[in-house]
Amino acid sequence: MKNARALSSMLFAVCLFVSSDALAQTPACNSAAHRAFDFWIGDWQVHGANGKLAGTNTITRAHSGCVLHESYRTPGAYSGESLNIYDASRKVWHQTWADSTGLLLILEGGLQDGKMVLEGKGVDAAGAPISHRITWSANADGSVRQHWESTNAAGQWSTAFDGKYTRK
Repeated sequence: MKNARALSSMLFAVCLFVSSDALAQTPACNSAAHRAFDFWIGDWQVHGANGKLAGTNTITRAHSGCVLHESYRTPGAYSGESLNIYDASRKVWHQTWADSTGLLLILEGGLQDGKMVLEGKGVDAAGAPISHRITWSANADGSVRQHWESTNAAGQWSTAFDGKYTRK
């Protein structure tokens, strides 16, 4: 009985090792839909609409290429990070953003006319409902535009941030 348990445990461990090794090598996230946001990958300087340096941003692939990890920093104390993933089961892109002010954004969407458009809902500082829409556009010169819009109390859209990403 002891030998049977030992053999069973050893076979389970071998199967688990082989399965996890095979999963690590499987190109699960190589479809065109999974690669649709790859234009954003890189080390960037981010300038606001006024042309002034707003911060730096690094976007890298993580978790066997299935996740885009964003790490944003300003010259001041502000910082934030996001995880971005294509959810193949629902056919949508998802972003979870958290920053040094305590802001949490949960956005979803996908490609629209060659631009990545992610949207989500939240509440403003007064507790009123607010909507967010962020659009990333790849430019012909290799830069990327990020246009973040939010709604006001009347539901009208306005620009919260308009930035241009240029490679470091």
